[in-house]
Amino acid sequence: MKNITVVGVGYVGLVTAVCFADLGNRVVALDINEERIENLKKGIMPIYEPGLAEVAARNVKAKRLFFTTSYKEALADAEFVFIAVGTPEGVDGEADLQYVRMAAESIAQNMDHPLIIINKSTVPVGTGDWVADIVRQNQPEPIDFSVVSCPEFLREGSALSDFLNPDRTVLGSEDLEAAERVAQLHLPLRAPIMVTDLRTAEMIKYASNAFLATRISFINEIANICEALGADVKEVARGMGYDKRIGHHFLEAGVGYGGSCFPKDVKALAYMAQVHGKHPQLLHAVMEINAYQRKHVILKVHELLDGVKDKTIALLGLAFKQDTDDMREAPSLTIAEYLHERGAHVRGYDPVAMEVAKRLMPYVEMCGDAYELATGADALITLTPWNEFKQLDMERIKSLMRTPALVDGRNLYDPALMHRIGFAYRGIGRGYNGAGEKA
Repeated sequence: MKNITVVGVGYVGLVTAVCFADLGNRVVALDINEERIENLKKGIMPIYEPGLAEVAARNVKAKRLFFTTSYKEALADAEFVFIAVGTPEGVDGEADLQYVRMAAESIAQNMDHPLIIINKSTVPVGTGDWVADIVRQNQPEPIDFSVVSCPEFLREGSALSDFLNPDRTVLGSEDLEAAERVAQLHLPLRAPIMVTDLRTAEMIKYASNAFLATRISFINEIANICEALGADVKEVARGMGYDKRIGHHFLEAGVGYGGSCFPKDVKALAYMAQVHGKHPQLLHAVMEINAYQRKHVILKVHELLDGVKDKTIALLGLAFKQDTDDMREAPSLTIAEYLHERGAHVRGYDPVAMEVAKRLMPYVEMCGDAYELATGADALITLTPWNEFKQLDMERIKSLMRTPALVDGRNLYDPALMHRIGFAYRGIGRGYNGAGEKA
């Protein structure tokens, strides 16, 4: 059993704390947000993640997981301290490191024995060196410490599984002994462990996310070409994916990527490149294509309804992806705002994210289920691929709508079947599909 402190109980920090506790370690999770900590002590999670509440409760009961707002308490017995605070997007697309700075300063001011400080947050290349400088400058008296980078690769909706069954663990440090100790901490995960230098480890995180975002924008561009040529992007992607050099992952055309990672990480990497005199043309293209996909969906609605003023538009799904309540950079935000500003009445339904969405989209009427959402609607737009949407009674949905216009932003439905039911159907890159018109 190791004594671990995790600073920050947001998405990454809370999952990290809960999973390390479940591996048998004693973990103290710290956050300066008193309300959040008090709620966690009561078992109230600040985020929705399948299985998180149950695993957290089990480890609190076993006295392996604790929550506090006190750095002194959190660091008292710590061997490892993970910094897992937020790094939101700055004014020019750069990562805002104010919370990392605050965490590093507080650790320095409260540590009374040697520590290994591990950057878990997604931070710009060079942050590890910067954190080390901050700690040295803010220590009341010199105490040995080491800084290790250990970037996270968690997907919202499957974060517990991703943490406990990773493809790899990446560690970066100038102190190989410290990196080896952190490697030992991760051995129970039984995944390849790569040890490199600080800056390379930090770059691996950005390069990985930028590559995945690039795959999404690439297949969306192919989808838009498919529409012009009458090909079906789902079949194109399937045929591409059988090539072992390409694979099937992240080749699903739709409304583009969102969430807390891809948008800000691609921008941050482009910013770093520009600051250092490079020209990240590909990264800019990735972002431009992603932004266009929202407009592309809106154009389909305009085409089907001949304008949106005074029309009722129903958004099926609000979160940026399934199995999460995360609304950060969700396509629904851009699309709903556009429709509202142009005089449409906008409705929304999501199995999990509606409470969060209400605060962000007060002008959207929230509905109790997909059938209430469809009642009297002029158009239905699918924006989140929740499993429950895949088996809806689409004949009933069609009968409830005032105008049976369906814009399938996630390609959940078979175009030919939707045409037979009677929908005016538009997918993303679905070609003609034998229906006699573009889909």
